[in-house]
Amino acid sequence: MAGTKKSVTKANVPEIKTLEQLHNDLEALRNDQLESRKSHIQGELVNPRVLTVQRKNIARTLTAINSANRSAVKEEK
Repeated sequence: MAGTKKSVTKANVPEIKTLEQLHNDLEALRNDQLESRKSHIQGELVNPRVLTVQRKNIARTLTAINSANRSAVKEEK
């Protein structure tokens, strides 16, 4: 359908988080990954693709933290 507009939903708008919130999220993601890895080693993990998704979410969070750190340094100068 040509000419239709996409409506902006909450899912499309990224949430703005503070550095403290990002660090808390990172800690939670790493704990989840550790538990999933333990389950995988024990053979209890049903869907091992979760490990890949968790690893990518950790990388995204680290990227957001690094970006926030860089912007904070630029603001100080």
